[in-house]
Amino acid sequence: MRIVKAIFRRELGLYLTSATGYGVAATMLLLDGLLFYARALGPAAGERLSAEVLARFFYTTSGLVTIAAVALSIRLVAEERQSGTLVLLTTAPVRDWQIVAGKFLSAFVFLCGITLLSFYMPLLVLVNGRISWAQVGVGYLGLFLLGGAVLSIGLFASALTRSQLVAAVVASAVTGTMFLFWQLSQVLPPPFHGVFAGLAIHSRHFQDFQWGILHLRDVVYYLALTYFFLLLSTKVMEARRWV
Repeated sequence: MRIVKAIFRRELGLYLTSATGYGVAATMLLLDGLLFYARALGPAAGERLSAEVLARFFYTTSGLVTIAAVALSIRLVAEERQSGTLVLLTTAPVRDWQIVAGKFLSAFVFLCGITLLSFYMPLLVLVNGRISWAQVGVGYLGLFLLGGAVLSIGLFASALTRSQLVAAVVASAVTGTMFLFWQLSQVLPPPFHGVFAGLAIHSRHFQDFQWGILHLRDVVYYLALTYFFLLLSTKVMEARRWV
């Protein structure tokens, strides 16, 4: 765990001292604020219940968290392979799973941090209404789980190539396809309908989070998806040692 902690602190420090980290955070929070005002609090929002306002906030923020997760994760391995510094890690007495774990945890903590900076937005609902703290808590839990799953996909894409652009394309393609599984499931007959609906990364599993409904199946899905792509990332790292 000491090695994982060292990699975690190094990577988190890079986010906190680089323009990329602050750029992603500023862009995400700016767009989140604008969309929250336009869709939830602005003149065009109309009269809505507080629960619906919060649901719209979490729905909008989930899309921004997804984009931010891709942007934060594509540099994790590809950048080091491109600069040649990955060789120092792979030739050191460090296991591949420790590299993957340390890098993932750093990106996850940073993403959770910038997501929590949007916490003041749900509080604005208190100006004209009341909020359910359970809905807020469950909604943010859903954002963290979704963000972690997309980060693992981005880390896998980053482990495949030395180009961050290629990693961004791969991560976006995989994530976008998993988003579209829900739409595909609506036109397929059983049993394919249930299979693709269950694999959809957003509509099937995130919708309940945004309304403050916590289902164990959704938590298990996101954790399993995260573990699966982290395992793939580790296997790719192990395979590249022999290339």
